[in-house]
Amino acid sequence: MGRAAVAFSPGHISGYFRQIEGSDPGTTGSVGAGIVIEEGVLARAVPAAEAGVTVRRLDAAGGIADSFFGSPPVEYALARLQVAAAITTECRLPIGAGFGLSAAALLASITAVDRLFALGMGEEEIAALAHEAEVVHRTGLGDVAACRGGGLACRRGAGVRAGIVRQYPGERVYAVSMGALSTAAVLSSKAAMARISAAFPDRCPDDLMDFMLLSRQFADSSGLVTPQIAEVLAACDAAGVPASMTMLGNGVFACGEGAAGLLSAYGEVYELGIARAGVRLLEG
Repeated sequence: MGRAAVAFSPGHISGYFRQIEGSDPGTTGSVGAGIVIEEGVLARAVPAAEAGVTVRRLDAAGGIADSFFGSPPVEYALARLQVAAAITTECRLPIGAGFGLSAAALLASITAVDRLFALGMGEEEIAALAHEAEVVHRTGLGDVAACRGGGLACRRGAGVRAGIVRQYPGERVYAVSMGALSTAAVLSSKAAMARISAAFPDRCPDDLMDFMLLSRQFADSSGLVTPQIAEVLAACDAAGVPASMTMLGNGVFACGEGAAGLLSAYGEVYELGIARAGVRLLEG
């Protein structure tokens, strides 16, 4: 067996956010709150003649449901590090659906590469590069900072060095996805970002139920809710189930009694625990 390193990063469901435009990627990002989830991305890195990334999505039985080659943000990070590694990422959740998988793939991949090539980067430097790749490719603004740890995370400043308030609720959340939504298209739209800024609730949540309330108010006011999402949210309202939109994805997350059964009418339901820890090395 050749050299290899494996790392894992949890994903992140953002409930509400506001963009912070800085002078460089390190000072650009977002404030807001979200849930760091136990599901995420596993990345395996091995030395290679030239850099490359294979992305795999697994089904419930652990088989490969979908596979494709190439990830511009991860490839960007490898080029910045000037290393040649073959990266394979694996996830169970849908890609581009508001589960923070771009950030998770970056954090896990860079963590594995750091160990594989003994780069000695350290956790903050790894996070800074992952955040830079997200900002440059407009795939996210605050997921990396959140995924450095677990819990219900409230980001109080932009970038990975911003202060974060974390709570660790014991409840589980449930999510359903109706497809991908282009994060880059939203983040690049001045009109969309103006609506998002105006809708932003400028405080941290008191607890999970308060987070659900703030997230729903933000979703309703932001102009981001699609007709499919509106239908699911209306059904949740009728049943008294707290729910909101996954930011940024064409999906809904909910909690409480009856949430899983209600969401099952709209697609595969993902039961998600709230993570107790962030990105970590598993092997290498």
